[in-house]
Amino acid sequence: MTHGAPAWRPMRQDDLPLVKAMSDAIHGVLTEAQAVYAEKLALHPSGCFLFEVQGEAAGYLFAHPWLAAHPPKLDAMLDAIPVDADCLYLHDLALMPEARGSGAGRAALTIVRADAMRIGMSEIRLIAVGGADSFWRALGFADIGAADPSYGTGACAMQLKVVA
Repeated sequence: MTHGAPAWRPMRQDDLPLVKAMSDAIHGVLTEAQAVYAEKLALHPSGCFLFEVQGEAAGYLFAHPWLAAHPPKLDAMLDAIPVDADCLYLHDLALMPEARGSGAGRAALTIVRADAMRIGMSEIRLIAVGGADSFWRALGFADIGAADPSYGTGACAMQLKVVA
């Protein structure tokens, strides 16, 4: 059996156990409950993707509209997308070791940028954890301050202006 090239595809409900397992492996104590991921998928499916390498799950992406001034806490339910959302919040981009260095991160940002433009958002916000701020800086994000303590020591709030 042959598999296509490594690629992002829209996430499905039945992917959530794989997402949770990858989150546990990648994020350790900063992992989130499967219910948190399920809610993000239900609230904004156009921001939820799974990365596959040789037909196997190797990463995931969650982004959703939110309030720039109030990033959601880690491992917390959103309840709803705010009607006055003013940014696309890139909640989580996680890649297993076999997917790192493949261009998956840059491709994920292309997906997120397109979603932001589609829904009329002029910026993307994120919280960089685990030293990922250098990765995001290389893709054009700028530091905008410290993050909520729920994201762990050294977490950094970042933004990227979106231009059509």
